[in-house]
Amino acid sequence: MRKKKIWLSYWKTQRQGRNMVYLCLAVFIITFFLYQLPMEGSLYGGFICLCIAGAFEVRNFIRYKNRCEEVGRMKEEVSYGIQEFPETGDELELRYQDIIRFLIEDKSVQDLEKEKKYREMTEYYTTWVHQIKTPIAAMRLLLKEDTEQNREVLMELFKIEQYVDMVLQYVRLEGKGSDYQIRQYDLDSIVRQSIRKYARLFISKKITLEYKGADIKVVTDEKWLSFVIDQILSNALKYTKKGKIQIYLLNEKKKELVIEDTGIGIAAQDLPRVFESSFTGYNGREDKRATGIGLYLCKRIMERLSHTIRIESELGKGTRVILGLDTISLEYE
Repeated sequence: MRKKKIWLSYWKTQRQGRNMVYLCLAVFIITFFLYQLPMEGSLYGGFICLCIAGAFEVRNFIRYKNRCEEVGRMKEEVSYGIQEFPETGDELELRYQDIIRFLIEDKSVQDLEKEKKYREMTEYYTTWVHQIKTPIAAMRLLLKEDTEQNREVLMELFKIEQYVDMVLQYVRLEGKGSDYQIRQYDLDSIVRQSIRKYARLFISKKITLEYKGADIKVVTDEKWLSFVIDQILSNALKYTKKGKIQIYLLNEKKKELVIEDTGIGIAAQDLPRVFESSFTGYNGREDKRATGIGLYLCKRIMERLSHTIRIESELGKGTRVILGLDTISLEYE
């Protein structure tokens, strides 16, 4: 297929020169005819011209094909900077090469500047996260007395901690590399960690939790998967006013973990876009504090871990989030 495309491209680009050859051949034959020269001579001369033109056509096509393949190989070198271009005596092509060199150098400068800004941003947010954790810890100490008011303040403080953690995870995820520790983990242990973390919220909102255990092993990163489960539980609790939240295995062979709630659900028109960055949809318009970042991060993390995530929901009837934890291939950036 690629050779066919090269041939078609060559045929179009060389059309002008080919038409000139045909024109000269026609003039040659007409001249022989007008001077009433022997027809055999004109046909013989025309045949020789066609053979020479055909030989040049084959040679030019081979050169054109080789140059196309060479330029194709150069595409892989663009990210690292092209050291040298194919030799050519064509002044127009030399000028194009100068433009490409300039664009590659400009891209390299922009990449360096972008990397510098990203490092500065990462350092700033990492420092900010660690600094903000100090007053949060101090506030927890000040709220040690078990009163109803303190319990309410602690719940809000817990939400602040979750948002702070989300900022840190977002910055880390956008980096070229992340601190993955991929190995086999007990899924039940990871799920129970998240349940314990949100136990106070379940109690304060009087939401029933149904979980019978998930006795399977998964190849994943415990910290990143825990963040995903935390985020989904947080959303389920946030949008469930009454009823229950269930956590169960849908398909043990495919290692599909389901977190299902009886909350307000998601509008049908919003479902295809829930994993987009900053998309809040109908629920976000109802809840002005929604950021639209949580599910976006979940999707990115699950893709990095070679897992899957999908959502089934109906407005007013609840939501099911299905996590496919059967690892296919791992992506490292």
